[in-house]
Formats: sequence, structure tokens, C-alpha cells
Amino acid sequence: MRMVRQAVLVDAVLAAVLTALAVDSVVRSGTDSRLAHLLAVLMVAPVAVRQRAPVLATGIMGGAMAAYGLLGYSNGEIPGNGIGMTIGMLTVATLRPRRVAALTFAPTVVATAAYLAGAGFGIWSSLTLPTVLLLVAWGLGDSTRRWGQRTQQLAARAAQAVADERVRIARELHDIVTHHMSVVSLQAGVAQYVLDTDPRTARSAIGAAGDAGRQALAEMRRLLDVLRVDHDPHSDPESDYRAQPGLADLDRLADQTRTAGLPVDVVVTGRARPLPPGPDLCAYRVAQESLTNILKHAGPATARIGLDYGERTFTLTVSDDGTPSSTGHPSPDSHGIRGMRERAELYGGVLTAGPRDPRGFAVTLRLPITQDGS
Repeated sequence: MRMVRQAVLVDAVLAAVLTALAVDSVVRSGTDSRLAHLLAVLMVAPVAVRQRAPVLATGIMGGAMAAYGLLGYSNGEIPGNGIGMTIGMLTVATLRPRRVAALTFAPTVVATAAYLAGAGFGIWSSLTLPTVLLLVAWGLGDSTRRWGQRTQQLAARAAQAVADERVRIARELHDIVTHHMSVVSLQAGVAQYVLDTDPRTARSAIGAAGDAGRQALAEMRRLLDVLRVDHDPHSDPESDYRAQPGLADLDRLADQTRTAGLPVDVVVTGRARPLPPGPDLCAYRVAQESLTNILKHAGPATARIGLDYGERTFTLTVSDDGTPSSTGHPSPDSHGIRGMRERAELYGGVLTAGPRDPRGFAVTLRLPITQDGS
């Protein structure tokens, strides 16, 4: 808003200076006609409103120029020297669509030609000079307009990228907190239950809960490091670029889940090969979220993680054979499953989730891949 006010003030000052110069040129030409003075003022004064009404301002200045020349007032000095019309054409080309600028161009050339013809210029000079001058103004204005549009597009893309990154980080935080806190809660419950009767199991459960908590803190710290604006120059430069988890970490995730009390089998079919970082992280997070849901909802159960590397499709299936607890299976429209589905869609994949027959629950992720895994 402040910049707009400053631009309006600059235009007003410019219009005042040009008006004073135009009136002075009329006075020095010896013309005492009030109409000549009025037309001289109208040739430049509308510059003050050029950004609010560029076409109207240019039209007024053009009409005044044509009238000044046709009435024979331009036989002496030329008020404004056509500066008002040049500024007007530049502004129209900058602030209005190209079609409007094209419709404005011809009348401005005619008005300026009439103005110059009245000043004694030859026919060719009267047409060539304004045509070239106004074409240059049009070109400069059009370039400015396109540059402004490009800047807006880049700003919009940057804003969208920021929004997408916030969504991605929100999903990361949800997956991290949900999985590790579920493990912590479950192990703490086990420890509390057997604390007096089986101290060794209690200690093991407490250790597993501590490991899960430390891993959650480490992953959350990594995400927060990415969000930092000011970095400590003495900190580890690699701390913000540690590798994201992926399918290579799936065995470790399965071991953590087994420690939490859920037996897990991992079965790989097809020619295993690395996936690109994005789909790789997506598959890992889907497996993590699915195992978390089994821990929370399936009751006593066993889980199976299937990885099928097809020629063009990678399929991840996480299933269990449990009986739903009192909270039931997660809804296919729950926050966690909806987040997994949105992750899959980011990479052109499809995710389905639902109960199995006769019991259990299954989540299936399909991601497109090529022969080399890309």
C-alpha cells in the first residue's frame, strides 16, 4: 500500500512539472488563447492519473494534442514535446492486456501526427516520428508487463512449493509421532503390567520404550533442523542433510515392531532394486503407519509386509490377521490412511485399505516404476 501511495505521489509531481513546462512554452510562443493554455495543460496533466485510468488518460492527452495541432496553435514551441502521449502509451502497454494496447496505439499515432503536422513537420516526419516513438514505448511497456507476470508466476510457484513442503513435513511429523509414541505407550503398559512379577521383561520393555523415544526425538530434530532459518556455523554441516528413511530401513522397523510385541514377516518377490528417494520414503512411511495401526487396533495378531518389485509397478502390502480391538479397525477415511493415500498420489500411485476376509486388515500401495527403478 505504501508503494502505491509513493507511485501516485511521483505521478502527481511529474504531472505538475510537465504542466508548468507546457504552460511556459505556450506563454513564450506568444499565444494568449485560453483554449491553447487549456489544451497544453490537458496534453500532460492526465499523467497524474495514468496508473488508475491509463486508457482514459492517454485518450484525453491524445485528443488535446490533436486539437492543439489542428487549431494551428503548434506553429511555435511544442508544449510537452509529446512526452505525455509517450508516457500514456507506455502505461497502457504495461497495465493493460496486449489487445487494449493495440487498440490504443493507432489513435495515439494519429493524434501525435496531427500535432506534428500543425507544427510544420512534413507528412512523412509527422507519421514516422510518432510511430517509431510510440512503438518503442509500447515495446517497453509490454516487456514490463510480461516481466511482472513472470514475477507473479514465480512467486505463486514459490508459495505453492512452501505449502507443499509444509504438508510433507506435517505428514512426516504425524508418522514419526504416531509410530514411536504407539511403541512407547505399548511398552510402558507391558512394563507396568509385569513390573512386580517379571522384572527382566519389564526392564526390556522400558529399554524398548526408551529406544523408540530417542528415535522419535532424533527424527523430529532432523525435521526441525530443516526448518531452521539461522544455522550455527559451528554445527555439523551434514546435520540438515541426513538421509531420509526408506525401504533399506524396513528390517530395522520390523525389528522394532517385533520388540513392541507384534510378530512381523517381511517377504520380497521380484527383482529388488532401489526406488527413487520420494517413492522410497513414501513406501517406508506407509509401512510404518500401517504397522502402527496394527499395534493400535488389531489386538493379538501377526503382521506380514509384502514387497513385490514388478517390471513397471512396485506393490507394498501390509496385512494382519488380528481381530479388531474395542476401537475397531481404522476407517478408510481416517486421518492416517488419508495421509497415506495423499502420499501415494504425489508419486502417481494408488493406495487401498480395508478389512480382510475372514479377519484382519490390509493396506496396499502401488507405485509406478521403470526397469531401473526410476
